[in-house]
Amino acid sequence: MGVGEPDWAADKKVVDVLSNEAGKLENRFYSDNGIVEFQNAAIDYMKDIYGVNNLTISNVLHGIGSKPILAMIPSCFINPGDYVLNTVPGYPVLSTHAKYLGGKVYNLPLKEENDFYPDFNEIPKEVLRKSKLLYINYPNNPTGQIATKAFFENVVKFARENDIIVIHDAAYAALTYNDTRPLSFLSVEGAIDVGVEIHSLSKAFNMTGWRLGFIVGNKKVISAYGTVKDNTDSGQFRAIQKAGICALKNTWITQNTVCKYSRRFTMLIEALREVGFNCSEPKGTFYLYVKIPKGTKNGVEFKSALEVARYILLNANISVVPWDDCGHYLRFSVTFSADYNEESRIINEMKNRLKELNFVFDT
Repeated sequence: MGVGEPDWAADKKVVDVLSNEAGKLENRFYSDNGIVEFQNAAIDYMKDIYGVNNLTISNVLHGIGSKPILAMIPSCFINPGDYVLNTVPGYPVLSTHAKYLGGKVYNLPLKEENDFYPDFNEIPKEVLRKSKLLYINYPNNPTGQIATKAFFENVVKFARENDIIVIHDAAYAALTYNDTRPLSFLSVEGAIDVGVEIHSLSKAFNMTGWRLGFIVGNKKVISAYGTVKDNTDSGQFRAIQKAGICALKNTWITQNTVCKYSRRFTMLIEALREVGFNCSEPKGTFYLYVKIPKGTKNGVEFKSALEVARYILLNANISVVPWDDCGHYLRFSVTFSADYNEESRIINEMKNRLKELNFVFDT
């Protein structure tokens, strides 16, 4: 329950493109900042899925996955003493690389009482004056919270007022459930003036190991990233980019994946409620974020999520991810390996093992 990687392989249609393109002579060259065909496919994808119009190839570049893109961005903007504003709990890569450059990190806690949105009013003025980048991630890992248009509008306002560049990590943007439609930061008026968005083919198209994504948005930010990237890597294999084009044109792949995760969430939530956890289906991602039990009927007391995760692993052989950044929570994932006929059996087995631990929860 702790793995955050899709359990399906990439669709055969996408794999076939890679197979057909991999041995072609024209695909042997370095691609540096990417092939134009992939840029155009990303532009069409942003228009079709998120309603973001008027993008050109100057607004988009590929990356060897989201992680390298996030790692390179601080080199574009951070000098010693500059701040990065980073939401926690969350993905640490951008902040880590900012520190390598002598930058500082100011963490913005995602609290349940704030619906897992950052409170910009809490940031000290002296930090704001030195802040260059704001990192946000919605739908959010690990909380499962989605962004609203109003929240993104507030982010744009905040960025303009404080001359800060927004980096929106949209790795899970296409994975939303029920009546929740995928929402892009760039669909909000003024967003392209203050920031960029990073999309990944890993989660939406089950292509984690393929290492392919793209950054889209403000032309100056894209240009700066391209300069750093050109001196960092030589681009993803052209055949993989061409397979990525196929994926971006076949969004039914994402729709099928969303249906699977939604089905699993229904079963997982029912099972965890029987154990005693208080939970409901998230609106995005493939994670379920729940408060920890306070102890067990056998007299064990828990002071952190890490303690609970270790207890579950050692006593029930179940892997979950602990988060103690803002309160104490466990993250369950619905990406466990199973075909349709095995899903119910696996979740029931998990439920039965957890029941044997006799957890006690706050009422």
